[in-house]
Amino acid sequence: MDPASRNASRSTDPVSFDSWWQLQGEWVEEPNERRGGCSGVQRIIQHDQLLYAKKQTGHTYRSLLHPWGRPTVLRERDALLGARKAGVTVPEIVYCAAEHGTDGWRAMLVTKALEGFQPLDEWYLRQAREHDDAALHQQLLQQIGRCLAKLHNARWQHGCLYAKHIFVRTQTQGTTTCCEIALLDLEKSRRRPTRKQAALHDMLQLRRHSPWDQTDWQTLVGHYQQVMGRTFEILHAAARR
Repeated sequence: MDPASRNASRSTDPVSFDSWWQLQGEWVEEPNERRGGCSGVQRIIQHDQLLYAKKQTGHTYRSLLHPWGRPTVLRERDALLGARKAGVTVPEIVYCAAEHGTDGWRAMLVTKALEGFQPLDEWYLRQAREHDDAALHQQLLQQIGRCLAKLHNARWQHGCLYAKHIFVRTQTQGTTTCCEIALLDLEKSRRRPTRKQAALHDMLQLRRHSPWDQTDWQTLVGHYQQVMGRTFEILHAAARR
């Protein structure tokens, strides 16, 4: 076992881990077999608070730092903490731990629900049903661009940046309506050596699977580049696709 894995195993409180592991709730992501193990997500209630618990057995990734494997929830924990430090809204961690026993790894990540947020596609359906607000849509594109730029400025790559992983919360105070953006599913996230490496992977991936036309995408990229402080040529190419 590599040193990082030994540390993760030693730092786990078995009593606390087992008490969290035994909590049961509705499966929102049924356990599925992958990465040599099993992973699933349950919706649970703890002290009248809605939480999401990702439970994994033998679900690991390998890297140069962790050639013998490391639970993917530990990578996701690192990414959530890094994104929050960069000023990006992500689920708040309540509990995270992993233990290595005779049967291999067990790992768990518990996060708070993102109150008031909804997936981007649901937000679009709601806006189309309630009212067509061009100014609010422009604000949405601006906030998404700024959110992603904050992530990439900190050299964090989301790694699985599809529109379904972008969540929106709209709040109205008086006559002013504001959009707030949050990112979910950072399981494949990792810190890259440069901002450009983090940016190119995510932005090209998002463009291929985004709901926006060319004009909307150019608007989003424009706000993104204002925060990044520089222009990446490949983003211009993506904007023309």
